[in-house]
Amino acid sequence: MNTVASTIETSALSPDARILHTAHDFFYRDGIRTTGIDRMIAESGVAKKTFYRYFPSKDDLIVAFLDYRHEVWMAWFRDALQRHSGALSALVPALAEWFGSEAYRGCAFINSVVEVGGTLPRAVDITRRHKRDMTAAIRALMPTSRAAKADAQALALAVDGAIVAAQFADSPADALKALARVVRMVRRELNAD
Repeated sequence: MNTVASTIETSALSPDARILHTAHDFFYRDGIRTTGIDRMIAESGVAKKTFYRYFPSKDDLIVAFLDYRHEVWMAWFRDALQRHSGALSALVPALAEWFGSEAYRGCAFINSVVEVGGTLPRAVDITRRHKRDMTAAIRALMPTSRAAKADAQALALAVDGAIVAAQFADSPADALKALARVVRMVRRELNAD
């Protein structure tokens, strides 16, 4: 199952949407720096002039890709959390679903900041928004408590760590076990309040 990646038939889309979906697939799978504009133009089936009408620079396309990825990923994440109980215990099976995807290549936002963060501050801004929204989604799984904000931030950091570990490991199992341990510790702390 392709949980987060673009799965829309691009031939039925408008030219700008075709370019964006093509960029999504290539940037996420192959990386931003290794994906050239000429390849994007050829794969999206648009003329060079059309491409530059919608995206005057590669930086504009990167920003559009990150905005799009944010919307797609957050919709998937919220849905997966609800499908897996809508409680903190949902974090591990939701991420296991994503980590097990054939298309899994880690966090598009972490990867993008590593690739272009110093040269494209807008990518960093979108990444910050993404991480805030991810933390808010985790926070929504928790009961109200005086430590809930800090606990949600700690869990979000643990999720990011699990995402990175799953990206380079032979199997995501160890990353998921470590995340499950952190989730259990936070749940115990919440129950103690």
